[in-house]
Amino acid sequence: MPRGRDDSRGSPTGEFDYVIVGAGTSGSILANRLSEDGSTVCVLEAGPRDLNPLIHIPAGYIKNIYSKTLTWNFSSTPSPYTDNRSFSLPQGRVLGGSSSINGLNYVRGQRSDYDGWAQRGNAGWSYRDVLPYFKRSEMRIGPGDDRVRGRSGELPITDLDWKHPICEAFIQGAEQLGIPRNPDYNSGDQGGSGYFQRTIKNGFRYSAARAFLSKARKRKNVDIRTDSQAARIVFEGRRALGISYWKGGATGRFEYVHARREVILTAGALNTPKLMQMSGIGPADVIQAIGVPLVHELPGVGNNLRDHYGVRMVARLKNIRTINNMVQGPPLLLEMMRWAIGRPNLLAVSPSLVSLFWKSDPALDIPDLEYVFTPASFREGVVGLLDKFPGMTLGVWQTRPESLGYVKARSADPFEKPEIQPNYFSHEIDRRALLGGMRAGLKMLQTKPLQPWLQAVTAPAPDLRSDDELLGWARAKGITVYHMIGSARMAPQTDRQAVVDNELRVYGLEGLRVCDASVMPSMPSGNTNAPTMMIAEKAADMIRGRKLEPIDA
Repeated sequence: MPRGRDDSRGSPTGEFDYVIVGAGTSGSILANRLSEDGSTVCVLEAGPRDLNPLIHIPAGYIKNIYSKTLTWNFSSTPSPYTDNRSFSLPQGRVLGGSSSINGLNYVRGQRSDYDGWAQRGNAGWSYRDVLPYFKRSEMRIGPGDDRVRGRSGELPITDLDWKHPICEAFIQGAEQLGIPRNPDYNSGDQGGSGYFQRTIKNGFRYSAARAFLSKARKRKNVDIRTDSQAARIVFEGRRALGISYWKGGATGRFEYVHARREVILTAGALNTPKLMQMSGIGPADVIQAIGVPLVHELPGVGNNLRDHYGVRMVARLKNIRTINNMVQGPPLLLEMMRWAIGRPNLLAVSPSLVSLFWKSDPALDIPDLEYVFTPASFREGVVGLLDKFPGMTLGVWQTRPESLGYVKARSADPFEKPEIQPNYFSHEIDRRALLGGMRAGLKMLQTKPLQPWLQAVTAPAPDLRSDDELLGWARAKGITVYHMIGSARMAPQTDRQAVVDNELRVYGLEGLRVCDASVMPSMPSGNTNAPTMMIAEKAADMIRGRKLEPIDA
């Protein structure tokens, strides 16, 4: 049977109340919440089970981000704003999705992010509305205000237990520059510096699969199907009936699963719009180009893609051992032993240790930059690969980018990768903010508390200091932060680019919702996994006709 569009649904393989496409962050939470009341749920996941031990050891991030089996090996098309470079865009392709391969840091964003969503016409998405859903997921272990932090959720959120003197010196130096310590950047007040909170407990990663899907899979009313590649949404008129999919890869069986109530898309900001387009939903010209019948024209499907684009400033150090020296040879064996006996160790830390949220311009009311600091130096322009010499790295990106890209299906073949164009660095606001971030970051790397160990800032090179030179370096050496959102945007129906309403229902269709990072109207101020969890928690209540009371805090 051809892998592209055909008229058959495939062999019927069951009927469920809900069919969820994607067992990543959102899919894991939705499967857990929707099944706890007895509803039947089928979850389709294109990737394998999360059995690889490197998923569960936090340091495995460095290997997993390059995995050919645990990630979608997507890449972007070249962009003129980044020296015509193409970027590797891995997304999780395993139970737990990107929460099984990401950098483990838990960042909600700012109060104003969600108030902004509501002000754009998305009723019910203000900070006071979404706060109870952030709290519901959280098992916060450590200090925090219980009015805004959750203590009894499924997802452990812990503080860093492995410390390095360079980290404390960096924070002290930031204080000397007027940047205060912030004991809890997830409290609603994000500005300042401190240590990252992360989804790690007792030395293990807690992905969405481990925290949420593990509970759902024990229930008889849940069917989790791995190695199941969604091919298209099946419609009867304008109503979504179910999903046709390939079980066992491109040479496997073509099957169909029926949804009595709803089909829920949780495949992420790249795969969700691709599946919609392959199913005849999206811009008419894209649908026509891939040769499938137009089911419903929605110009916004695949548009409004955003991602964080950042740079990493690196300094070479002297008279001190850093992570560069501690993960090779006998020192690495020592860290492995410490991990095995439950002592603080390098295998159980996130790749970035210190967080700092600040402003690219003092005139701004709220921070627009996220810095990530670690006592290790990384090879310029390469994620996860360490230099041979001791060093430190300070990454920075503008948290609310204005550069917009797109995702387009190339054909009706579900196994063909989509065309992805993030258009990094295309908007002047993004360039101006990152320039301010680089200038401030270079000062942070050279403060008095760091002087005993600082040998030289190596990236950007010392002779690159004018605005044009720094922006040229950012274009040539900048990297993606893997935070893609917005390609099925939530907005009022009067917005021509709107894809879903404020209850995440796809406009003009029945029985179909999108409940992942695709729906974000704009970028939250920080990492995107925590906001994606919140969206899934809130979506689960919308589907069940429930609502948690807003919290004024």
